[in-house]
Amino acid sequence: MDWRKDSLELLDQRKIPKSKEYIQCKSLEEVIHAIKEMIVRGAPAIALSGLFGIVLYLKSLSKKPEYSELKAKLDELLASRPTAVNLRLALQSFQTIISSENFSKLSLNDLILDAENFALNEFSKDLETNISIARNGMEIFKNKNAPLEFITHCNTGAIATAGVGTAIGVFRALKSENIPFHVYVDETRPYLQGSRLTAWELMEENISCTILADNMAGWLMNEKNIDAVIVGADRIASNGDTANKIGTYSLAILAKEHNVPFYVAASATSFDFKIKSGKEIKIEMRDETELTQYSFLKNSQGKNLIEEGIFSPIGARAINPSFDITPAKYITGIITERGVISPVSENLIQSMMSKTF
Repeated sequence: MDWRKDSLELLDQRKIPKSKEYIQCKSLEEVIHAIKEMIVRGAPAIALSGLFGIVLYLKSLSKKPEYSELKAKLDELLASRPTAVNLRLALQSFQTIISSENFSKLSLNDLILDAENFALNEFSKDLETNISIARNGMEIFKNKNAPLEFITHCNTGAIATAGVGTAIGVFRALKSENIPFHVYVDETRPYLQGSRLTAWELMEENISCTILADNMAGWLMNEKNIDAVIVGADRIASNGDTANKIGTYSLAILAKEHNVPFYVAASATSFDFKIKSGKEIKIEMRDETELTQYSFLKNSQGKNLIEEGIFSPIGARAINPSFDITPAKYITGIITERGVISPVSENLIQSMMSKTF
């Protein structure tokens, strides 16, 4: 993403790898559309885009809004992608700056300046966080026998964050240390974030990778010596239960059965201490045509931009949960910017997250 003061330019992730194109958002409504349609995706990138969307909203006004008007816009933004916690936490932090008590004292220009500074600061913090996660993850593997073999799921790279990435950030750190390794990339049905986005990012970085159909992971673990599975997270409950892209739970069970370490790479902002377990996480249900048709690339009027491919009989129904929940018992460790939480338990999570850095 590129902040241009009066617009936000976003890489259109729907068009990767066919083309590398950007769309320009000049309003909060356009940012919300970009989030809903997965033009931008990845929990940190969604949160950051949303914050810049707030700035665009404030800059579009000729006079200061009522507090209730601004709050309504924040609620509309939050509803755009409900599962990932980063957006909610970012908006809560922003609201501490413009609380109802302070709001009356701020001019419209003050609001704009505060919102823009907050968004830029959160962008910088996320980038620093990615670098620390990558370094901490690299430390786990740097002294193991190379070449290393990894499996990853969905996309956790620079285009899902402010830059560098979480799980992919670990791979970038290993490459920077000249440690030989190979990554097997789950295609990640039905939106193909793995085969379209992760494989593209890894190849851009000259990182050795092979695309894997989602249902091949068990066979691969049985055939090869896989050193670890590393995935990202959209929300982590107090007990370590983790919401991530659909298919992560199945992968974790397979890893447990084959004695393959299973790591989650995520920032402290991915933890939701308001919920005790994954059972409280709302799972986003998406359009079933994403599963039955190749039709997710649309223009703003909803018209397909590419020839529509039909995967299923006309009229067939499908269920399309966007995420699933991996219980903490299947997770070897959570790699954060503050260190690695292993074994995963509520006490260790609280201890690690309460540290001051």
